[in-house]
Amino acid sequence: MALHRLTGITMGVPDVITTAAYYTEFGLTPTASEGSNQIARFGTQDGGEQLTLKRTDLRRLLELGVGVDEPDDLDRVASSLRRLSLTYERTDVAITAVDLGTGVKVNVSIAPRIESRPAREPSYNAPGRTVRTNERADGVTREGPVKPRKLGHVVLGSTDYEASERFFIEGIGFKVSDLVSDVAAFIRCSSDHHNVLIQRAPVSFLHHTSWIVDDVDEIGRGARNMLAAEPARHVWGLGRHTVGSNFFWYLKDPAGNFSEYSSDIDCIVDDALWKPEVWEGVRAMYEWGPPPPPSFLAPDDLAELMAGAHTS
Repeated sequence: MALHRLTGITMGVPDVITTAAYYTEFGLTPTASEGSNQIARFGTQDGGEQLTLKRTDLRRLLELGVGVDEPDDLDRVASSLRRLSLTYERTDVAITAVDLGTGVKVNVSIAPRIESRPAREPSYNAPGRTVRTNERADGVTREGPVKPRKLGHVVLGSTDYEASERFFIEGIGFKVSDLVSDVAAFIRCSSDHHNVLIQRAPVSFLHHTSWIVDDVDEIGRGARNMLAAEPARHVWGLGRHTVGSNFFWYLKDPAGNFSEYSSDIDCIVDDALWKPEVWEGVRAMYEWGPPPPPSFLAPDDLAELMAGAHTS
């Protein structure tokens, strides 16, 4: 596909310093800061610099970056946006446009593809399949911090769901992987099952970001370390999603955004072999694990975000 990855995101948060400390502990690598409390930047192991924090009054996603290979890909995006009568800005290496439903500025730019070194080989024994003998499991003996490989996806609330669908799918070029009734769309700009999830919402907001780690042991180790420092960070997990199939554990950053450790997401490399399905309700959310708490379905600060949207 012409699109090939998320290049990065910019999150607006009320307190850059405390939020930056959280994402450092989460496993992202600080790359730069600008001013004492205004901007902080972070990288992942494979994706380079993928998170920027900026000071805003209310938490929100400001920008989303999408990578393409060459100028012809930008021409296609420009043509599609014009066909939808959407405005954009164009340079030699990028196109920028705003989705009015989510309020997010999307920057499509020429960027290198992610080249990931292979993850450690899993050594999980099972009946009739013994791959590890006379030694303890690798997940037990690992040491050191958990370091996310790349930004996996973002979940956005949209006040105009149909317009956001048109913008991302018909305009930018995302592909549909699965739908949840007429309230949410899992869409992708890479071979990962989804890189963006758009859902109907009473206010435009960032629900969560997802960060890919090697396996379920890294999810558990990461969550253990984060919760040992502050148990109140726990939101939901450990579990396995139905749509996308990935293992998950959700935590909450100081600004109120959920951050997910994720692994083993479905990979779609042949569109002809993948058939999007329409799912219903909570059944789409998880195959096993604890049920999602009410605060995951409707974040505690939703009323505050709605009030802020009306006064801004």
